[in-house]
Amino acid sequence: MPRLGQVARGDAPEGIVPIMYDYIFGDRDPVAEPGLRAGTPGNWWTVVAQSPELLSHCVSGFAFYRSEEREVPADLRELAQLRTGWARGSRFVFSQHCKAARDNGVAEEKIAAIESWSVSDAYTPAERAVLAWTDALVLQGGRADDATFAALREHLSELAILELTYITCWYDLHAVMSRALRLELDDVDDPITELTGPGIARSLEPDAPLEGE
Repeated sequence: MPRLGQVARGDAPEGIVPIMYDYIFGDRDPVAEPGLRAGTPGNWWTVVAQSPELLSHCVSGFAFYRSEEREVPADLRELAQLRTGWARGSRFVFSQHCKAARDNGVAEEKIAAIESWSVSDAYTPAERAVLAWTDALVLQGGRADDATFAALREHLSELAILELTYITCWYDLHAVMSRALRLELDDVDDPITELTGPGIARSLEPDAPLEGE
């Protein structure tokens, strides 16, 4: 379950919340009847609905990302978001942008190779530059070197680079937020745990007692 409460349709204030509920969920109460066609519960919307102002801000960001006025090519944009989801460890962002990548003409071979893009022959020089830039933003916290920027600059205008950078950081934000608040497909336990159980030593010392003894 999400770590924060959800807003039922009957509790939603007038304005952006019921408008988006109608658009995303139809006439359902998304708390009582969760679920979207993409296979996610839809609780990102119902949690963010606690702040109509925040929801409105996010919706404007999505509109910016999806606008046909964007100069950055949609297929390159989606490769970046796909890599963002994988690199940040957000199954929600990764899964959603697998679908968005297909919708924008990205080949299945490229979607499948995203985790090992740096050693894959599936990508064009422009795509490799975009993916290297994405890793610099997401995995290196924006510590992008001159060579990576120069490679990107060979293929994209300054405006396209600005758009790509903003949109990638925007979805990195959503990936982090989804994991921290356990939203959508990121409602999972951390896989990094200590191995314990009968027959497992309690420490690494040679004479350490075993569990169950």
